[in-house]
Amino acid sequence: MAARMRDFFPVIEDIPDRFRPGKGVTLDHYLVSGLMKPWQGEYADVVSPICLRGDDGRPEALVIGRTPLMNRHHALAALDAAVEAYGQGSGYWPRLSVEERIGHVESFLVAMREQREAVVELLMWEIGKSYNDSCKEFDRTCDYIAHTIHELKELERRSNRFELVGGVVAQIRRLPVGVALCMGPFNYPLNETFTTLIPALIMGNTVVFKPAKYGVLLIGPLLKAFQESFPPGVINIIFGRGRDTVGPLMESGKVDMFAFIGTHRGASALKQMHPKPHRLKAVLGLDANNPGIVMPDAELDAAVHECVTGALSFNGQRCTALKLLFVHESVADTFVEKLAVAVDELASGMPWDPDVKLTPLPEPGKTLYLSSLVDDAVAGGARICNRNGGEVHGTYFHPAVLYPVSAAMRVYREEQFGPVIPVVRYSDISEVIDHVRQSDFGQQLSIFGSDPEQVAHLVDVLANQVGRINLNAQCQRGPDTLPFNGRKDSAEGTLSVTDALRVFSIRTTVATKATERNKELINDIVKSRHSGFLTTDYIL
Repeated sequence: MAARMRDFFPVIEDIPDRFRPGKGVTLDHYLVSGLMKPWQGEYADVVSPICLRGDDGRPEALVIGRTPLMNRHHALAALDAAVEAYGQGSGYWPRLSVEERIGHVESFLVAMREQREAVVELLMWEIGKSYNDSCKEFDRTCDYIAHTIHELKELERRSNRFELVGGVVAQIRRLPVGVALCMGPFNYPLNETFTTLIPALIMGNTVVFKPAKYGVLLIGPLLKAFQESFPPGVINIIFGRGRDTVGPLMESGKVDMFAFIGTHRGASALKQMHPKPHRLKAVLGLDANNPGIVMPDAELDAAVHECVTGALSFNGQRCTALKLLFVHESVADTFVEKLAVAVDELASGMPWDPDVKLTPLPEPGKTLYLSSLVDDAVAGGARICNRNGGEVHGTYFHPAVLYPVSAAMRVYREEQFGPVIPVVRYSDISEVIDHVRQSDFGQQLSIFGSDPEQVAHLVDVLANQVGRINLNAQCQRGPDTLPFNGRKDSAEGTLSVTDALRVFSIRTTVATKATERNKELINDIVKSRHSGFLTTDYIL
């Protein structure tokens, strides 16, 4: 392993020509009020998780770009632009028809697709995601936008009618919330960010968008698309440290909608900064500690396959990853043996390597944290069951299968968010049920088993503890048409293509008594097209 690790990172000549980094990318403009404003202040270096191999074999950090270090003044200027564009609901954007807003988003989608290769390569270099997975993230994001447009048309068609109930004539439509602050995560800095950003925009809200801490440069190729596709002030993009920019935005009290994907502690701290938290509508994707439950009659090979994929896709850096595996004592030893073999078969290397599954980690200090979890577990009686588990070389951490793990170990309680797979032996299913019930988190879980009565029992007992139960399958977000939510400290609100449109809007009703005079009044308004709200236009 030591010899292989010495050559793990490439020298510059080893990198394929199409992926070889140039002089670096500098984001020297930002978008506010429809203007690409030049940045003349301080910059933050963007360091890639992909290191270069030095002459002595040691990994050397590679700076691949720079991003603006904005402050309170710049953040509040962006917020003021969004507030002005919204105009308390009377601005140009919120008053546009749904069909017209769809046209703007469609224009953005066309322009975005033209930047595919630039965005994908930056995604790969910034967070270490494999090239194939980076392509999938970009394409999935484009598909999400297209599906959002389709679903909004369906929603609008259902709204373009009047209801006659209890002697009252009414029309119910969805209107925007106001000014939205959208912040995404580093692990899916394009896809998860756009699953809030695009619905917020298309429903008529104006937006201040702050990219994730890692995965900032990839927004650069899309700045012009944003500028040319949306009216001034509708989308405003800021960069910099969260403490210098996001705090002042929340403290202003001018943010109406808060879309955030990160930790529950971070979300709570930011929400508390708002002077009128009861007026702040939030949609939050937060922590998760998703368990996998392997029952005695589970088909072990299939369960192992799903658990390896579920625990180690993008190095386990997913909120939907399987974080803790509970395996019945009758099959635990066999399961762990198979699991270790499957982990050993995964290809590790650089993101551009064919079929690579394990890549370097983007968070500074992450390998030290993961090592501390492994050391704590080993000290408590667990063993590393796969070859070279827990080995570290620069920003690369080789996956560690830990078994048997107990409740006394940190990895049992803490969300590792990385390539560490803890396996717990259980003898009675009540032990697992108690863990799920007592957990602070409730996003998802997976059940692996074949006995319909036992599986059904677990489903019924645990359905009120998590947002999604996966049967003989890993935890995951998709398909995007399904609800994505959670209980306890794992989420607030629901995201899916359809749910996101509802989250970023408010149902508003116009109603009148069903007298002949009132019905005549409404007919005149509709036929004469005096109102953008009262309409029966049908979107094709």
